[in-house]
Amino acid sequence: MVEFTEKSKQELEALKEEVDKEYQAWKDKNLSLDMSRGKPAPAQLDKTNGLLKEMTDYHTEAGLDVRNYGVLDGIPEMKKIFSDLLDIPAQNIIVGGNSSLNLMFDAMMRLFVFGTMGETPWGRLDKVKFLCPSPGYDRHFMVTQKLGVELISVDMTSEGPDMDQVEKLVAEDDAIKGIWCVPKYSNPQGICYSDETVDRLASMKTAAKDFKIFWDNAYGVHWVFEDVKVKNILDACKEAGNPERPYYFFSTSKISFPGAGVSIIAASDKNIAEIKNIMTAQTIGADKINQLRHVQFFKDAQGLRDHMKVMAECLKPKFETVLNTLEKELKGSGLISWENPKGGYFISVDVLPGCAKEVVRLAKEAGVVLTGAGATYPYKKDPKDSNLRIAPTYPTVEELQQAIDLFCVCVKKAGIEKLLEA
Repeated sequence: MVEFTEKSKQELEALKEEVDKEYQAWKDKNLSLDMSRGKPAPAQLDKTNGLLKEMTDYHTEAGLDVRNYGVLDGIPEMKKIFSDLLDIPAQNIIVGGNSSLNLMFDAMMRLFVFGTMGETPWGRLDKVKFLCPSPGYDRHFMVTQKLGVELISVDMTSEGPDMDQVEKLVAEDDAIKGIWCVPKYSNPQGICYSDETVDRLASMKTAAKDFKIFWDNAYGVHWVFEDVKVKNILDACKEAGNPERPYYFFSTSKISFPGAGVSIIAASDKNIAEIKNIMTAQTIGADKINQLRHVQFFKDAQGLRDHMKVMAECLKPKFETVLNTLEKELKGSGLISWENPKGGYFISVDVLPGCAKEVVRLAKEAGVVLTGAGATYPYKKDPKDSNLRIAPTYPTVEELQQAIDLFCVCVKKAGIEKLLEA
């Protein structure tokens, strides 16, 4: 295919006429499809319905009745599953409720209200800044933005955040208090952090003594094509002499049931003690019945891994549908580039600068709702108006094929019109 950017104005006008007809044909179909969020499909959720069976035993191995009060940091059996799954000592894990995002917000609030390790609470400081590798996860950015934190974009590379940028920024400015990280199959690009990136994050010199890495390993077991090994940030920071630097988050939200799963925060011994001390004024403990329900369903870490093989079988045809269609319709067009993730929940694409919002508008007008343009950047401002996040998980393969076919037409239409403006 000759790149559209190399075609003459006359050729582009002829192509525009063809694409306009295609687009109108799609509008005439009156589609109504939603690809705006990375939600598990009903068929995925069905695989976990065993969690909903009636419980007949409400006791842990030690005899604790989970229907009653007690256990601030999670039942031992649930801790063991997470410990074995993620290679984190059980004593460094606190099991929370259904939402890791809730745990992240709580962690941020503790830093703002109480501070950490004797440092000034962030809420008393004139300015707090946070690094946001971009494209990234919009809800992370929202947490810090709600608290009045200044969000600073840093570029993503094929190995994780651009560490040259990160190291320079954190060394020079003590108002920069942390960084958001999705280390494995990142949202939205599906990037896996290299060992070098993890080691540099762990060992870098920071002007702020209380600098924190919010390590959201949301897709840590969500392989689709290949299970990539990412170095453990807790171990790396301990080896580098910065054991208190990371907070590690994980949940079963896209493993069991969103809104009814189990989440964790993991950290160093000192961090865990500090968190528990504050938690005692906040809660008696998370839902132990739900924890035991998950233990009875998965049984152990290997049972959870086996469950993820089933999830991969559900997701692989959907990812292949999107990637194969992009390859067939747009490879070599010069109108788009994309990542080929090995796992996770999303596919990230970059259209011609200045075209992302128009692609979203065109798709919506023809009946397909996409994640909003700019959502993957702080303040929802993509400086190039280029990045889009495709969420292929929820629709059926048949619906997804229609949606991605239309998406390709929208990319062509927006791209051709942008080139004709030049």
